[in-house]
Amino acid sequence: MTDSVFEVLDPGGEDRKARVEQLKELGFAWADLEEEEYWLDQLVVMKQETYEELEQASIRLWSILDRTVRYVHGNRQLYELIGIPDVLWDMLDICPLPAENRISRYARFDYAVAHDGSIKLYELNADTPTGYVEASIVTPWMCSEAGVDSPNRQMKGIVAEAWGVEQPDTAACIAYGEHLEDSGTIDALVKHSGLDMTCVDCLDLTIDEGIVKDGSGREIKRMFALYPKEWMAVDDGGDALAYAIETGKLTLFNPPHSILLQSKGLMAAVWGLFELGLLYNEDEREAIAEYILPTYNKPVFSGSYVSKSMFGREGGSVRMFDSSGELEIKDEDGFDTSELFPTVYQMRANLPEIETVVGKRRLLTGMFMINGKPCGLLGRAGGLITGNTSHFIAIGVK
Repeated sequence: MTDSVFEVLDPGGEDRKARVEQLKELGFAWADLEEEEYWLDQLVVMKQETYEELEQASIRLWSILDRTVRYVHGNRQLYELIGIPDVLWDMLDICPLPAENRISRYARFDYAVAHDGSIKLYELNADTPTGYVEASIVTPWMCSEAGVDSPNRQMKGIVAEAWGVEQPDTAACIAYGEHLEDSGTIDALVKHSGLDMTCVDCLDLTIDEGIVKDGSGREIKRMFALYPKEWMAVDDGGDALAYAIETGKLTLFNPPHSILLQSKGLMAAVWGLFELGLLYNEDEREAIAEYILPTYNKPVFSGSYVSKSMFGREGGSVRMFDSSGELEIKDEDGFDTSELFPTVYQMRANLPEIETVVGKRRLLTGMFMINGKPCGLLGRAGGLITGNTSHFIAIGVK
């Protein structure tokens, strides 16, 4: 489209294999996954004014969601309404709420930014967002090659700032050393933090009377974990982990209350409070009307809408309905968590279509929020539903 706020540049280099090896040396070892091209050697360039609006929208929405969490906190009826598993309720009420705009120090908004520059928020991953290596390492590398500006260059410094406050002694993910993406993500975060810490596999942890130890028997007191907190409701050790946090024997990052931000049900809470004229000031109401899609706990739409689990990830559980309310498409690749957690219903806003080296794809625009600051763009190119088979495509600013 000639009048689009996006421009898709030609591939960056002819020898993809050599470039994949180069990226591996930089810390991005999953450019190809199971012989599929996850990384697209192309750059999407966004207009400067669109980026500036996206940045401001993210600041405003972050503040609105922070205020909403503080409204929900301590109200168990609202916990239930937004799908928070009851095993976590005591932990949320006992642990002190973090400072304003610091409920999560490591998060990512996902937006539909249309060709005309209009912006709609899909969701917030405030607990365990991946894509950090793609955004903080690969995107600046590609932008530098193309002579394009990248706001992502600041991400490393902001991670160091955030972790300088939190001071974790351990970073963990499931299958550390085997799962390329999650292992690479925490390796990069640890490196950028500048701190001396140990990386461990969550499956090697043991918990006894609230004391958490790694596989070598070392006690862990302050841990960053790429571990979705809602799984504490279904994992065998979930109760024990919650107890360790409740008793203060383990401090977890992101903090426990990031699950309140993570729930897609929080968007329904925002929309409900907005419609009732409660809580928000005029500027906040303006931002909600402009950027947040109408979202409810029931399918009350007369037009097209989307349903998804309150704790769905990577597109899992997403179903899209057409204007007559008929199911049009559903995600077939991601893990469907709608049997474990309640469903939320959101007005539909389709992603813009772009031309890539693998054909026409829909562009999802991510914006990392680290230490409360919008600081990094992440592009995903896929179908109408951005699932776990989508491609990574870097986004720069012009």
